Amino acid sequence: MYAAFLGQQVHVKIDRPLGSRHPTLNFIYETNYGFIPGTRAGDGDEIDAYVLGIEQPIDSFDGQCVAVIVRRDDDEHKLVVTRGEIDPQVIKTRTHFVEQYYDTSLILF
Repeated sequence: MYAAFLGQQVHVKIDRPLGSRHPTLNFIYETNYGFIPGTRAGDGDEIDAYVLGIEQPIDSFDGQCVAVIVRRDDDEHKLVVTRGEIDPQVIKTRTHFVEQYYDTSLILF
């Protein structure tokens, strides 16, 4: 289901802007992070997405899904949305602040 988003233009509603603190886990978001309205992920909430390439807090973002972060040890995966191309190593580096706690792999567009 997540791979169907690869290459697609999507709208991301940001609920955890860059620099904000996670409400219970007490870490700081190093990227803008949100969800794709109207979707349903494995946890029953909307599908989550990291927005990369924007270095200030934002409320929403329209861009292309360039990757899926597959969490082998969780019931939901994460989309990576940006404008233009992005190096896979940049994705790994920019999402490490959260993804370091999961067994992950990348599916790229």
